[in-house]
Amino acid sequence: MFRKFLIVTLLAIAAVSCKSPEARRPIKSSSGSFIQESAERNKKLLSQEEAVIQNIMDADNSKTYLASDSGFWYYYNVKDTTTATYPKLGDAVTFTYNIKKLDGATVLSEKENGLQNYQIDRSNQELISGIRDGLKLMRAGETVTFFFPSYKAYGYYGIEEKLGTNVPVQSTVSLKTIQTSEN
Repeated sequence: MFRKFLIVTLLAIAAVSCKSPEARRPIKSSSGSFIQESAERNKKLLSQEEAVIQNIMDADNSKTYLASDSGFWYYYNVKDTTTATYPKLGDAVTFTYNIKKLDGATVLSEKENGLQNYQIDRSNQELISGIRDGLKLMRAGETVTFFFPSYKAYGYYGIEEKLGTNVPVQSTVSLKTIQTSEN
């Protein structure tokens, strides 16, 4: 009798212990509301910056403003219609640029920045994404003024002691040379 009881008990323990492990549940779950709030805040900021830039463009009828596919606006100060060569991946370019607030106050002058050498989409040079994208729209000898929303410029970080966070900027870029790469 004791033997039957022992066998039944062992079988019951074995059956219960064969249960698969259960996943541990988090003690606290978040709804992801921070991400949603941040996205909404950024959309609102972008629409405000775009409205300011649009007001500047609307007030200035003397220039033809163009919109880029990358999310910024620009106009040509000096346009070259004789050449069709634009920089492409791997090409080395030399250029100068400045950074100004939208009201025209200089943040970084051409003199401070100096002559820049950049390899299109291959360099780790600390250029804002707006200028990297803008260079691809230019030909050698052209000068273009760009209007960048803060996400295409210095964004959340700004420039220490010179430019605050989330400030849209304008930049005048002069593309001096394009040296094509052999890839």
